[in-house]
Amino acid sequence: MAYFLQQIANALPIASLYAALAFGYAIAFAVTRRADITYGAIFAFSGHVYLLFAYIGWDRLWLVLPASLALGAVVGLMGGVGAGVAIGRFVMRPLSAVSPNAMIVASLGLVMVLMEGARLASDTRELWLPPFLDGRIVFWQGAGFSVGLTMLQLINTALMLVMVVIGHITLRHSRFGRCWRAVSDDALAAELSGVSSARIFVSAYALAALYASVCGVLATSYYGTMDFGAGLLFGLKVVLIAAAGGHWNPIRSAAGAALVGVAETLWSGYGPIFWRDLAVISGLVLLLVLSRRERVTI
Repeated sequence: MAYFLQQIANALPIASLYAALAFGYAIAFAVTRRADITYGAIFAFSGHVYLLFAYIGWDRLWLVLPASLALGAVVGLMGGVGAGVAIGRFVMRPLSAVSPNAMIVASLGLVMVLMEGARLASDTRELWLPPFLDGRIVFWQGAGFSVGLTMLQLINTALMLVMVVIGHITLRHSRFGRCWRAVSDDALAAELSGVSSARIFVSAYALAALYASVCGVLATSYYGTMDFGAGLLFGLKVVLIAAAGGHWNPIRSAAGAALVGVAETLWSGYGPIFWRDLAVISGLVLLLVLSRRERVTI
């Protein structure tokens, strides 16, 4: 029983990460309406920038560790959001108006640019953060077995859940949320009603980039590093996990992604970990096939 409870506790950080990533991805998908692996690349890119500037703050500016981490986090968020704004405004928005399917091809090129840019900036060195906030908080103590999480895991989980809740409230009750829903339903009708679809498109992409960037910084803080190939891996993975609850509704997408995170953790705890990704991805692909809806055009 204690082992099962520990696996559920272990699932909380990964489930909250998947939920926040899926929520942000669904915001962008509602206006792009195309699978976009650039989102995962922004996630990884912000993590790389965070690592690089935390290293610069520590090694070259002689800052204390909290100041180095704060410098890295600020620059990482600025880099991720800045990349998202530039990509949304100068790449995705023009392509959506001319050739929407070309957005999928462009996203692959952008993944390569961001991944290689991060690698070259780091001089192909895999940087690591020192452990911090790793004190373990015990929830339950059994016979020779305790159930708990580290302080950093709890902080990350809380921050990501707060991001999802605030984002949901904003999309439901704010003027931006109403305009975003209008553009996602019918961009032309929104234009005729006085809503700038171009501005909402770029704003939605920037908001999605903010979610990806915050998740990139928090995930890098927890794991200690960010692999150079994580952009492509997470780009593909987010597209699939966001589909668990449906790409069209951010909160449902977040809930479905959280369930995927729980299932993935339980598989790691009870099944052969070698087959974990294959099993999870195969299940998501099957779900996509079964839930696909065809449109009848007359």
